[in-house]
Amino acid sequence: MIFYAIIFLSYLIGSIPFGLVISNINKKKDPRLHGSRNIGATNVLRLSGLKLGLLTLFLDFAKSIITLKLIISINPDFFSSASIALFLGHVFPIWLKFKGGKGIAVFIGISFSISLIHGLFFLITWVITAFLTKYSSLSALVASISILGYNMFIDSNSFSVLLLILNIFIFIKHKENIIRILNKKESKIKLKIN
Repeated sequence: MIFYAIIFLSYLIGSIPFGLVISNINKKKDPRLHGSRNIGATNVLRLSGLKLGLLTLFLDFAKSIITLKLIISINPDFFSSASIALFLGHVFPIWLKFKGGKGIAVFIGISFSISLIHGLFFLITWVITAFLTKYSSLSALVASISILGYNMFIDSNSFSVLLLILNIFIFIKHKENIIRILNKKESKIKLKIN
């Protein structure tokens, strides 16, 4: 019963739509109706500026790492299942007709929960890719798959299956971005500081 309760609560916590909440509180454009029509940090950043975009990123990151650290203290064996539940809650929130973010902020939280090195490896890869390409979506994809590669070939711990599952969902959610990148129509990073 404890296991199922933790999975259910993890999904509910993951489904908290901080991007939408922050936009509404600050009377900004509804991210579901403008831009990429996604409630994630990147769309909030484009619509409402750097501060609110970073706040969305931080809160989505925090909801995952805080939840997972608590779960590890209860039973580390629940980590992978709870991570998937958190991620699916964010990507498919019940409150928003299962139309949520693309999972990157939660994935970062999961990476840091696995280890500090995993999290830093993601961030460094993202920054380097973003600097070279100016594409946020491509940077997220490269960083996500790099964590899987790092885990499989360098760290060799038990989380490769978890990371593979999350990467599959991330790439599916970024399908339209991938098409736009291939057609050179993807929006590049432009910081709007408000």
